[in-house]
Amino acid sequence: MDLDAIEAVRQLKYRYFRTLDLKRWEEFGDTLTVDATGRYGTHALGEPLNLDGRDAITAFMRENLGPSVVTVHIANHPEISVDGETATGSWAFEDTVIATQYGVLIRGAGYYTDTYRRDIDGQWRITSTSYQRVYESMQSLSDTPSFQLLSNMWAFEK
Repeated sequence: MDLDAIEAVRQLKYRYFRTLDLKRWEEFGDTLTVDATGRYGTHALGEPLNLDGRDAITAFMRENLGPSVVTVHIANHPEISVDGETATGSWAFEDTVIATQYGVLIRGAGYYTDTYRRDIDGQWRITSTSYQRVYESMQSLSDTPSFQLLSNMWAFEK
């Protein structure tokens, strides 16, 4: 068992979520291989998203998760298998999305299934990522009169 590779993949997935939530798009893009595929989709977004390539995935996230969308992703229970320079992983996750522009709160959970590759520079990157939802819920913040967003690090960005 290659424990160093398993730990590198674990850190990679954590970095993927951290840079996504903090909107650090250059760092987020670096978690993906140039030829990465992303298969995303939620009931809130409607049609499933099939994104091909690091640039397409990063551009979509940058354009759709701007300052008016606050996200937090928590991942745990990793199951990682390494086979030389490639690996597979499964992750339980929970996410919270506050779309301030639309006044909605979205919560959900599910399981990510990923593949990884150690690139020529020796860094592990995600080659494919997708998830299956266990649940997703959405509520209008106007239905919860007591809801107050007390802190939003992007509230004053233009």
